[in-house]
Amino acid sequence: MLKKEKAIEYYYNEDYNRALGLLTDIIPSFRGTAQAEQLNYYYAMALYNQGDYILAAHYFKTFTQGFPRSEHAEEFLFMSAYCKYLLSPRASLDQTPTREAIREFQGFANRYPNSQRLEQANQLIDELREKLEDKAFKSAMLYFNIRDYMAAVRSFQNVIRDFPDTQFREEAMFYILRSHFLFAENSIQARQLERFQDAVDAHRRLVNRYPETEFLLQADRMLRTATEQINILEEIAAAQANS
Repeated sequence: MLKKEKAIEYYYNEDYNRALGLLTDIIPSFRGTAQAEQLNYYYAMALYNQGDYILAAHYFKTFTQGFPRSEHAEEFLFMSAYCKYLLSPRASLDQTPTREAIREFQGFANRYPNSQRLEQANQLIDELREKLEDKAFKSAMLYFNIRDYMAAVRSFQNVIRDFPDTQFREEAMFYILRSHFLFAENSIQARQLERFQDAVDAHRRLVNRYPETEFLLQADRMLRTATEQINILEEIAAAQANS
């Protein structure tokens, strides 16, 4: 068929627009034939080479489902995930493509545990997770900067919970302390006692984990103030109880 020959010719000449136009026309006619796999291969690769990573990811995945025994099935399952990796935006933006890429790379690793591409897949997963860590930490800092201190505490705690090996653990633990302390300072007197105690507890967790933390001077200043305030508030409470 002339269209098929021209489509392949366009593909190898890197004229992907024309190749895709012809492939779109002829692929339905070859469905169920021995040549369907080859044509679908060219179609997915043309989309990728053209930089249309959203459609390429879809057709790479569709190819692995339609031709599971193909010699390209492993490659295309990886490429589907890789397209999502390429679509992953900078950390300040929505990270849905990042999470999708991680899931797809993990799916690839589960399906092909002995693949030569496994090391690269794991490296890319680590890179994507670092981006999610960065996003999560910056979101927590945003809450802190707008003085929503309890939302900041929860967000910093989520960073530590969701990323146990995070590079931000020490800093997150310090800002949990600082958030508790500032929240207590800005609370009504009736709630300050328990909230300053939360700051004391956060200080203990920080220095137990990082005895020589770079934030030690600031942390100790907050501890002294919190302890002084707790003593004053306990004296006030005792006096009120005895009056």
